[in-house]
Amino acid sequence: MIEWRDEAALLAARPFGENAVIIDVFSAVHGLHSGVVRGGTSRKIAPILQPGAQLAVTWKARLESHLGSFSVEPVRSRAAAAMGDRLALAGLNAVCAILGIVLPEREAQGALYDRTIGLLDLLGQSEVWPLAYLRWEQALLDEMGFGMDLSACAVRGTNEELIYVSPKSGRAVSRQAAGEWADRLLPLPPVLAGQGDASNAEIVTALRTTGYFLEHRLVKSIGDRPVPSARMRLIEAIARLE
Repeated sequence: MIEWRDEAALLAARPFGENAVIIDVFSAVHGLHSGVVRGGTSRKIAPILQPGAQLAVTWKARLESHLGSFSVEPVRSRAAAAMGDRLALAGLNAVCAILGIVLPEREAQGALYDRTIGLLDLLGQSEVWPLAYLRWEQALLDEMGFGMDLSACAVRGTNEELIYVSPKSGRAVSRQAAGEWADRLLPLPPVLAGQGDASNAEIVTALRTTGYFLEHRLVKSIGDRPVPSARMRLIEAIARLE
């Protein structure tokens, strides 16, 4: 019998049989991991198994390759922060849905896990959450090997008037170097290059660019699947903020 214990964030839960559920969790050491929770539909356990919940989990299986089973104990619920707050709910759904399709199964992702927990702990703080989410999405692309290099122009090597990103290389392009190709390049707002705070409108523009690499590079690399629609709902919620 194989067994391990860890703390993890719950990404998703789906019915399995009459009274069990299969959950997908994300932990620093074990990455994305699935397992069965017996009695997961019961009045005692079901309220614990909400997306974003922080859980103490124990996984057991006869063989490493088996689906295995989880026992769970609540550590922290994030449902209260999301209920009644459109941005928080959209953000929680987007983060959980994206991680559920892009993370490699059972591979440690310590840095990304820590950043994800930090982001989820900001739920409900609408004044800081959009920028925190943008930084998280940039980190996700970096950790998965599809990050952008925005330090200098891909054509001229300079770092002045960098206002575009090449969709092919993921590198910055200056206004002067873009020329007639400008309409084929992605926007590079200052916030995307890490230059301080920004308006929500600028963050939405930056998310158009990260979204391109998320959809056309990261998600495409793991199969013919769409980016979760929850991400677009999040962007729409950010755009509506004053």
